[in-house]
Amino acid sequence: MTTDPLFQPYQLKHLTLKNRLMITSHEPAYPEDGMPKDRYRAYHVERARAGVALTMTAGSASVARDSPPVFNNILAWKDEVVGWMRRLSDECHDHGCAVMIQLTHLGRRTRWDKADWLPVVSPGHEREPSHRAFPKKAEDWDIARIIEDYADAAERMQAAGLDGIELQAYGHLMDQFWSPLTNDLDGPYGGSLENRLRFTFDTLRAIRDRCGPDFIVGVRYTGDEDLPGGLTKADGMEISRRLRDCGMVDFLNVIKGHIDTDAGLTDVIPVQGMRSAPHLDFAGGVRAATQFPTFHAAKIQDVATARHAIASGKLDMVGMTRAHMADPHIVAKIQRGEEDRIRPCVGANYCLDRIYQGGMALCLHNPATGRELEQPHVTPRADKPRRVVIVGAGPAGLEAARVCAGRGHDVVVHEAANDPGGQVRLTAQTPRRAEMMQLIQWRMAECERMGVTFRFNSFADADVVLADAPDVVIVATGGLPHTEVLTEGDDLVVSAWDILSGDAKPGENVLIYDDAGDYAALQAAEKIAETGAKVEIVTRDRTFAPEVMAMSLTPSLRELQKRDVTFTVTWTLDAVARDGNRLVALLGSDYGGVSRDRHVDQVVVNHGTRPLDDLYFDLRPGSTNLGEVDYEALVEGRPQAVTRNPDGGYALFRIGDAVAARNTHAAIYDALRLCKVI
Repeated sequence: MTTDPLFQPYQLKHLTLKNRLMITSHEPAYPEDGMPKDRYRAYHVERARAGVALTMTAGSASVARDSPPVFNNILAWKDEVVGWMRRLSDECHDHGCAVMIQLTHLGRRTRWDKADWLPVVSPGHEREPSHRAFPKKAEDWDIARIIEDYADAAERMQAAGLDGIELQAYGHLMDQFWSPLTNDLDGPYGGSLENRLRFTFDTLRAIRDRCGPDFIVGVRYTGDEDLPGGLTKADGMEISRRLRDCGMVDFLNVIKGHIDTDAGLTDVIPVQGMRSAPHLDFAGGVRAATQFPTFHAAKIQDVATARHAIASGKLDMVGMTRAHMADPHIVAKIQRGEEDRIRPCVGANYCLDRIYQGGMALCLHNPATGRELEQPHVTPRADKPRRVVIVGAGPAGLEAARVCAGRGHDVVVHEAANDPGGQVRLTAQTPRRAEMMQLIQWRMAECERMGVTFRFNSFADADVVLADAPDVVIVATGGLPHTEVLTEGDDLVVSAWDILSGDAKPGENVLIYDDAGDYAALQAAEKIAETGAKVEIVTRDRTFAPEVMAMSLTPSLRELQKRDVTFTVTWTLDAVARDGNRLVALLGSDYGGVSRDRHVDQVVVNHGTRPLDDLYFDLRPGSTNLGEVDYEALVEGRPQAVTRNPDGGYALFRIGDAVAARNTHAAIYDALRLCKVI
């Protein structure tokens, strides 16, 4: 028996949950043809196998044809979903993990030009800013139809053997009925709070009529929209009491805020640099007022906070959803006494942001998440130990070292700097992004635990590398900023890295030309603007910072707008010239025929990096593969077997930005899929 609050069983109706840790509903956008097939199932089973008590599948599983997914949600309105959900629930149940699903109608939170091009429906005509569709105001037959759709979907999930469902009521159709901001109906479904809640209770009754009194049904809902004219905290408390007292709801899953804008969504689901567990006390207040089973998740990313949430009685079940994307084995590691080895969620939000931009949630920190069918979370041992020399201790080099050491190889890492981290050390210079250093700290701790040899202040040339008698050499030297993009005046500009590192002092009137669209320009702008300087960011793109996704962009925009930074899109920086002790920046356009001048005292260029690859090319002639990579083998997870030089002494590879400018996830993924079979 354990006294750890997290490992006390919890009785929810007839269901015994073996501990207090859950994965709340979320949609990683892994379905295929709207179904939770093998990739989706493998993702949930990995976490079930590691010991989580409850996994809540499918953020926003759609109950109706006129609720088309905007990021590849499960289609719960199709009968074929039953078989796929049955397989998922059966496999999770085999590991003692309960399974539920979130059902919803998106209402106005979708688009009319998706799927069947049916009109978006809502209890009013107000458009949601994020998805931009102007909805049809629901008619009585729409309401009756959708209530039946909910009941049909719930019955399918019961038939699939799930332990229960939750209904989504924040930003979706259900609470669009609740909120005065979105409900313009008259009659039985509009006006008073009682009328605005009628759709919810009619839906609950239909589900109970179909599924019976024993099937577990909860509601995940906003207890305070935190919007002028919207649902207040007092409204939320009244709604909570009514849900408790209706006799048809078994648990409350509470959030605070609104999700109709990028900024609102970011406050509901905070990202890097924002306060951890910001709504925990709010959820605890709901539990205290209702004395009813209460679940909650919002940036509860560490075990200590989760333990506090249960021990203090604020929650009955605590959600660590993004944390389980970073490390699916949280429960198992706690039980093994290895809590310090949990891979930390750094709040980069590459998971949630990316479902809109890249079509599938991935973890910046853990490239095996979402790829459980192809990539290991635990590195398998190799048949034969080898000597592996890695040059560069950034995220790519450290991941290569970690995986190779886990394979049982003898690993040596050379790093030219005093400390590990590479570009991540620059990223972490912005206080809001300091959590990024945990990417490095965790890998360093793992490498040191496995006996990796580190040689810092080692600017390794070919002779230094070969002195270690390697069987395999991995070049992870990264890249250096590329600023030579002008017709003239390249010598007059500085890079975003120069600003972040302190090598260049910020000017007083600064133009930043961002032709990469990533974090570096935003971070440089923030550092310059906080000195009181005037800052303009110019980009040739139609939008600024296109590589920084919506929720991650929110904290940057709040800082930059507060400091009156100007964003200018669709213009190029063509040239820079001196004008006395100032600079003239000549702007042009890809659209042609126009130009503008800017008179400033500093020009900063962000144009990505170029590979720092001299060492790689010096080592190529002596390698067995001449640096060649068999891409088919790489993608299929087979060892590299290219031999172009039988007399060579070692296999040679390069990874990360030493190949081409990409992002941190790409660098870490390069390392994992190459090294897992070395």
